Amino acid sequence: MPDELELLRRADPVPTDGAYLGDGPLDQRAERELDRLLRGPGPARRVRRSRLVWGLAASGVVLVTALTALLGGPAPQPALAAPRPLTVRAHSTPVPLTQLADLAAAAAADGSPRLRRGTHVQSWSLGMADGEQPVTLPEERVVRWRADDSHTELVVATDPRRPGRPVLTDEDGTPRAVADGHVLSRTTYPPSWSDAPPVAPPPHTPAALRAYLAETAGAGSPGTAGLLDAVAQLLDHWTLGARESAALARVLADAGGLRPVGQVTDRLGRPGQAYVYTRDGGRRMLVLDVRTGAVLGLETTFPHDDPRYGVRAGDVMEYRAWMR
Repeated sequence: MPDELELLRRADPVPTDGAYLGDGPLDQRAERELDRLLRGPGPARRVRRSRLVWGLAASGVVLVTALTALLGGPAPQPALAAPRPLTVRAHSTPVPLTQLADLAAAAAADGSPRLRRGTHVQSWSLGMADGEQPVTLPEERVVRWRADDSHTELVVATDPRRPGRPVLTDEDGTPRAVADGHVLSRTTYPPSWSDAPPVAPPPHTPAALRAYLAETAGAGSPGTAGLLDAVAQLLDHWTLGARESAALARVLADAGGLRPVGQVTDRLGRPGQAYVYTRDGGRRMLVLDVRTGAVLGLETTFPHDDPRYGVRAGDVMEYRAWMR
C-alpha cells in the first residue's frame, strides 16, 4: 500500500500550473484532493512532532548543524529564510475596528457562511539559538470532523512562498530537510466531544463570545493580548461562520488596544485590514477581511534587536494564516 506521501503526490493538490501557486490558498480541487486523502484508507498513526520555540537554544544549534550535514555545506537560503513581515500598503486608508465590526454585522445578516468544526491553517514558527542564524519551520494543518464526532488531522511540511523547494522540519525530533508536501502526520481520532471552550461550539453574540474567549484564556477579564491568544486557539478548532466572525470583530473592537494601520496583502495573497497591538514582549498584527470581519492571519514580530539570537526588530517570530 502506498504511503501517505505517495498518495499526496498522486493527488497533486498544488499542480505547477495551479492558479494559486505560491501566493494563495488551495483551490476547490485541491481541497477535494486533501479531503479524499483524509477519508481514504490507511493506518491511523501519530508521529511525535516537537516544535522549536523561544528559549530552546540547544535544539536550534542541532537543527542548523543537522541541516548543513544533510544538504552538504551551508544551508540554502530558502530553507532558512523567515517570512518577511507584512507590509502595510502605502497611502491605504485604515478602517477603524468599530467600523469594520459594523460592516461584518451587515454582511452576516443572512447567516452565510455557517460555522464549521475543523480548521485549515498554514503556520510558521521561528527557532533561535545563541550565535546561530534563526530558522523557520513551516507547516500546513487540515482538521476535518465526521458525522460520528471522530476527526482526522493531516499535517504537511510546505511553504507556499517557495513551492517545490525543500522544507525544514523536526519530524520525530530529528531535524532534517524534506521535500515540499512531505506528510508529517496523518492521524485519525475516535469520536469525542466537550462542552468547554475552545472545543465547544462558539456562540455568535458578542457578549456570549466574550465570555467564551475569557474561559478559553483562563482569565475572568483578559486583556487584548489574552484575547488574541484565545482567538488563535478558537481558530485552531473552528472555522467561523459569518455571525461568529461579526461577533468576534465586535469583541475585539470593544477590547481596545488594536490600532488600525491600513491595508495589507497576506501571505496567501488575500487583501485585508491590519490592526496592530504592541507591548514590550512583541508586536502583533491581526489581519481581518474588511467585508466579513473574518480573521485571515495573526503575525507576531520582535519589537527590538536581539543580537544573542540573531534577530532584528521587525523579524517575524510566528505567523498563522487561517483558511476556509
